[in-house]
Amino acid sequence: MVGCAVLWSSAGALTRMLENARGFELSFWRSLFCATAMLLILTVQERGRPVGTVLKMGWTGLFSGLMWAVMFTCFMIALTKTSVANTLLVIGLSPLLAALLARIVLGQTIRLITWAAIIAAGAGIWWMVHEAISVDGLTGILIGLGVPLASAINLVTLRRVHAELDLAPAVLLGALISCAAMLPLAWPLATSGRDLLILAFLGAFQLALPCWLMVRALAWLAPHEVALIALLEVVLGPLWAWLFVGEATPVATLQGGVVVLAALIVNTLATRSSPR
Repeated sequence: MVGCAVLWSSAGALTRMLENARGFELSFWRSLFCATAMLLILTVQERGRPVGTVLKMGWTGLFSGLMWAVMFTCFMIALTKTSVANTLLVIGLSPLLAALLARIVLGQTIRLITWAAIIAAGAGIWWMVHEAISVDGLTGILIGLGVPLASAINLVTLRRVHAELDLAPAVLLGALISCAAMLPLAWPLATSGRDLLILAFLGAFQLALPCWLMVRALAWLAPHEVALIALLEVVLGPLWAWLFVGEATPVATLQGGVVVLAALIVNTLATRSSPR
């Protein structure tokens, strides 16, 4: 999961290297390359028979695919309707929603130290972006809520059926649904060859591979643990943007990032030090 968060966090720095691909077009190409990469992964995994594993998922896989599509598209649309700070703050709700849903649906026991870590991580993200939070863009905030909500529902679904069904192919379905939704909004496509190379990397290594690995991680981790560790993406993203594209990072971002990182480390040490 740490590896997943590292790959996800590359999005900010890479998108700042793009020449003209923005918004809906960026989301379309990223989803298309994600679908292509997932098809290759499933072809290797299933020894040349990827269609069978997709059909085997049934309605559960289609539902999970819809949740992936909501996450893929709502994030990009939210960024066009509200500020990055507002969007990141909303995404910070993911561990809390995942913990609540896991408690209700799966009967998962959430330790007190984990609740404290979730609250601390949320506070850290708030501190990271508090200087840029605004009341404008209510529509974008409401759309952005689709990301943590769909993430929590998807994580609980994946965890509930992981022993009976492999829902990794649902990432492919989600990418295809996202492509279909974004194409009318992205048309006409005017992406340069250089941008396509960057978007291909984003689709394959920033989206497809970590999402596939996340499904695998749920065999060992609870939904709220996955959502909590995934917050590393929010911490590492500004760091890569500073190191590789020279984007200034406010002190509050570094301070909040330390709080989030400390919460993750303390929770991991505390929950893994005793038998489950």
